[in-house]
Amino acid sequence: MEAGKTAFPRRRAAAERNRDKILDAAREAFADPAPEISMAEIARRAGVGMATLYRNFPGRQELLEALYADEVDQICAAAITEPGQSPESALVAWLRLQIAFIPHKRLIISELLEHTEREGIATHRARAIDAGRHLLAAAQEAGQIRADLAMEQIFDLIVAIAKINESPGYLQPLFETVLDGLRVEAT
Repeated sequence: MEAGKTAFPRRRAAAERNRDKILDAAREAFADPAPEISMAEIARRAGVGMATLYRNFPGRQELLEALYADEVDQICAAAITEPGQSPESALVAWLRLQIAFIPHKRLIISELLEHTEREGIATHRARAIDAGRHLLAAAQEAGQIRADLAMEQIFDLIVAIAKINESPGYLQPLFETVLDGLRVEAT
């Protein structure tokens, strides 16, 4: 090693990769219908030791909170309109991301609500709602989406359907009905 150089940048990169592997494994594990996923199972799926898991996430709650925050970050980042995309298409594509996230979120949210304050979850929900407001406003201004709905109401509809304890195949037509109901009727 050269004088003045340290191995820390490499170690930080490895630590970041381990954190990402743990979050990916946890995301996959919590998508399983199994009622209880242990920290040991998450470490096994991530291919890391228990010490690495606990160094990154001191407990199950910290892991769930990080996983939820990571998912909300992704949803917020996706609130964009692609070139040539209609405002309605941009909004519906973004809402589909919300809907796709639901099967993974149900277990995470229920455990977080059980052990943490609701304020933290409400803060993440508010971030997601704020991220999509411009998509809804653009679609409403274009006359493509009903003007009498707020983003909070749309989220509440999605959450209400997500609370139904059924398979994704059962829920999907219900979500599609909500998406269809957002559109302005052709005259």
